[in-house]
Amino acid sequence: MINGRKLVALCTSRVYEPQTHGYIVRLTELLKDEGISLLIFTINSDIYWEEDRQATEKYVFDLIPYRYIDAVIIMDEKIKSHKIAGKVIRNAKAHNLPVVIADGHYEGASCISYDYDKGFETVVRHVIEDHGVRRPHIMAGHVGNEFSDRRIAVFKRVIEENGIPFEDSMVSHGDFWADPCRIATQALIDRGDIPEAIICANDIMAITVTEMLIKSGFMVPQDVIVTGFDGYDEIYFTSPKITTATCDIIRMADVSAELVIDAIRGGDVQDRVIEPTFQANQSCGCREHNEHPAILRNRFRESFARLNDDNRVLALITSSMQMSKTPGEMVSQLDSYKMDNTIFVVDRRCFEKDINYFTDKHILDSKKEFVMIYDSEFPERYKEGTLDLSSREGELFEDVMAPNLCARMMELTRSGYPLIFNALVFMDRPFGFTCFHFNDFLISNYTNTLGVTNAVSIGIGGYINIRYQRTLLKEMDEMYRHDALTGLFNRIGFQNQLKALRKDPEYNGIPVTIIMSDLDGLKFINDNYGHAEGDSAIYQVANALNKSVPESSLSTRFGGDEVFSIVFGECDADEIIRKIDKNLELYNESSDKPYKVATSSGYTRSVLDGNFDMNKCIRDADAAMYSRKNAKYAANGRQMSSGH
Repeated sequence: MINGRKLVALCTSRVYEPQTHGYIVRLTELLKDEGISLLIFTINSDIYWEEDRQATEKYVFDLIPYRYIDAVIIMDEKIKSHKIAGKVIRNAKAHNLPVVIADGHYEGASCISYDYDKGFETVVRHVIEDHGVRRPHIMAGHVGNEFSDRRIAVFKRVIEENGIPFEDSMVSHGDFWADPCRIATQALIDRGDIPEAIICANDIMAITVTEMLIKSGFMVPQDVIVTGFDGYDEIYFTSPKITTATCDIIRMADVSAELVIDAIRGGDVQDRVIEPTFQANQSCGCREHNEHPAILRNRFRESFARLNDDNRVLALITSSMQMSKTPGEMVSQLDSYKMDNTIFVVDRRCFEKDINYFTDKHILDSKKEFVMIYDSEFPERYKEGTLDLSSREGELFEDVMAPNLCARMMELTRSGYPLIFNALVFMDRPFGFTCFHFNDFLISNYTNTLGVTNAVSIGIGGYINIRYQRTLLKEMDEMYRHDALTGLFNRIGFQNQLKALRKDPEYNGIPVTIIMSDLDGLKFINDNYGHAEGDSAIYQVANALNKSVPESSLSTRFGGDEVFSIVFGECDADEIIRKIDKNLELYNESSDKPYKVATSSGYTRSVLDGNFDMNKCIRDADAAMYSRKNAKYAANGRQMSSGH
């Protein structure tokens, strides 16, 4: 609870599927009447029960703010992962929170389950007792599967109660899925002894069996009765429509709400069992029936939403984000109608230039420093110059109610509609989350959560990767173009830079001054103090030169102890040389070195036009520099001969 408002976390998958969507709508309405807000943590892919493959979007379940919520609901058959459900239950229990399992069973939780055996029995009895079938057949699931074996047992018990001896030939195995079911059905057809009825262990196989029989010239139900089980929505779009027993998702929502409300009030909550609802339909010869028209209508809407032109817009947003030059420019690409009712939160450190966020082990093993980078209701706050990526002070809470996010999230819960959270994932690494806050239950909006989450994940992830690549390329370019000792341009870097400037019309015809500096007494320093000290002295000369010339100058080390600069435009070369000498004097005063660093400098002037000859300028500046050096030696010959 936060500020007197109760919160319930729902863990599920594919919120855009009509069955799940119908459950969410009903559950929200019931909880809303009790002043309870729903936070939905959802994935968009199948994880499956004990699978160990990478499914990084499951990170969204790590974002549950247990310290603030009042209860947890897990849609076990939707998530399909005992590991995830078990982890959520353990975390909830550590915070003394009640857990309700919708369609599953776990110790330490209040469980709602469908009575699959009873539901399947109603289908078998209808075929045997109401339609008088004496030669039935069951299309079971996997060999040795618990659910399959239990349905075979129900089939066997019901037919024997009706005086029909069970034989092993009455069983085929379609593995609960279309392709293996086709093989099993074809084998049954090829056998030539077609039964009066084929009772299938689920609806997918019933649809497949019906298609195979009709394709082979049989009529359903006139020649063969076909039934299914579990209320798969597609049965209402087949011809004939399939007889089944539906596991009513709306009833599941009703019971989920009852248990959660009772648990929050402190009541003694018991497990509940829901009996599937038998629904006779055309495939057994009964009258046509359509169930849950709202869910069926939403299936059409959801299917249509996948095909609209919005996907093209998302692709353009992703591309623009990836090619942005700055975080602010990247975030500004989100200002689109496709991002209405969204908030995006990421780890602040993913925008640091000098790390590869998706491979840095230290980053992966540490808590995320969440920062909101976009809120569709206030897009102006997150554009270039206003985007705040500063470090967050205080304790880090890696959940959707982190201190710097909590006020905004709680404000959104006041609408009465659920908040939907998806993980932002790139290269199998989670780096944040998105929050959708729709003010309606339109399934087209729920469908778009998948596309928006994927587009933004790829957009931000691609931007981070490309920017890091640019950083590496810049560093490599710096290494390639610059002298490692002095940091000045090397020969190649200098020549390429000068070539580029000569092509610039603004530089055509301007005066240039080439100033050459050479370290005095390098051999003396190397011989008496070592080459490391000689390198240090060369660096100090280069640094003094670079600090003394205008910023627009090109400074380079061509090799050895000679460095020079090209100064563009009019300048006082003698004053620059005096600055070089002064900078070295200041260094010598504070260095405590046993030697003094000094340089001799010379210069020449030219014009940057078609007749400009760089090699000649270097020779002339070099000659001027040596002229000054020789003059210095001549004036201080006695000192020079002693090593300086």
